[in-house]
Amino acid sequence: MKNLEKLPKGLTGISGEYFVAAELSRRGFMASITLRNNDSVDIHASKLSSGKIFAIQVKTNQRGKREWTMSKKSELELHSNENFFYVFVILKKETERPEYFIVPSKDVAGEVKRQHADWLAKPGKMGQAHNDNTLRKFIDQKGHYLENWELLS
Repeated sequence: MKNLEKLPKGLTGISGEYFVAAELSRRGFMASITLRNNDSVDIHASKLSSGKIFAIQVKTNQRGKREWTMSKKSELELHSNENFFYVFVILKKETERPEYFIVPSKDVAGEVKRQHADWLAKPGKMGQAHNDNTLRKFIDQKGHYLENWELLS
């Protein structure tokens, strides 16, 4: 099987958005990708059968790890709206379907905050304290949110 050529960061993100929009469409949603100048919502989705509307932020990696780089703003209450979700994507080999992790934004906010606090509390490689910064990570190694599409119903 042929591995995907490593894509530049921008194309990785865009491909993840299109994969998510396609998967949502396949599941009965009207999915619209937003313009590039919107930094909080990548996709607006509405479920045709229920009329529910969702705002979705997509984060994509092609490293195969169940972790994604976030910013400090992912901890904010603004991103804790009950209709705001993250879909984390792992791009796989060319002939394989991506992995999707569907997570309510309130869960992301709590996990990112907790994981960052844990990182700050642990000493660095040389025993020094970590310096606080605006980078965060969302990690789901055990796959709690893997293929959790039913949250969008």
